[in-house]
Amino acid sequence: MFSLKYKKMTAALGLALGLYALIGFIPAQADEKPIVQKPIVIVAFGDSLTAGYLLGPDEGFVPQLQKAISAATTRPVAIRDAGVSGDTTSGGLSRLDWSIGSETDAVILELGANDALRGIDPAITRANLEKMIETLQARHIKVLLAGMYAPPNLGADFGEKFNPIYPDLAKKYGLALYPFFLDGVTAVPGMTLADGMHPTPEGVAVMVKSILPYVRDLTDEIASPAK
Repeated sequence: MFSLKYKKMTAALGLALGLYALIGFIPAQADEKPIVQKPIVIVAFGDSLTAGYLLGPDEGFVPQLQKAISAATTRPVAIRDAGVSGDTTSGGLSRLDWSIGSETDAVILELGANDALRGIDPAITRANLEKMIETLQARHIKVLLAGMYAPPNLGADFGEKFNPIYPDLAKKYGLALYPFFLDGVTAVPGMTLADGMHPTPEGVAVMVKSILPYVRDLTDEIASPAK
């Protein structure tokens, strides 16, 4: 008899609690806070090719890459612009520390084109890039190295010294290398501005499409580091 009475009381209590929950006296289930993923921060560190010389606010390399990577992956990725028109590797080295914030996960290193245009000794270009790479790696920041070729009008001797810089450094420091930043743009009609060097918005779109797989690999490596 006691057992039957206890069962009835338990059932009544359960019914009451259920009703209270329905009308809001007690929460039926605690609200779960959404998990906010920290964005992967990639800094595009370069010259006018990165900065979007003479292009609109949505037409340059950084905004087009941001749009492309956001569409290509579900994880949050922030591409930040640290391009300075006219910058050489010496200029890049001098501003590296304050241009690359502590939140940076990776850098697209795109410098050297202005060194070649000015005929700067390739040994200086190599040394500056090497110091930047070493500094970034010491800060545990991954580097995607964007390669460049010397203009042919500088002569074969200059090209033989300049062109191997990027693959050599990529091999030495274990970097991902995008061989030629202006691939599909240089000397292609409609892809460059009147100066024949800087890309049009259409040229930038070609650059972004080509480099996007490298950037995706970079984000995958950051999100899933090797154990």
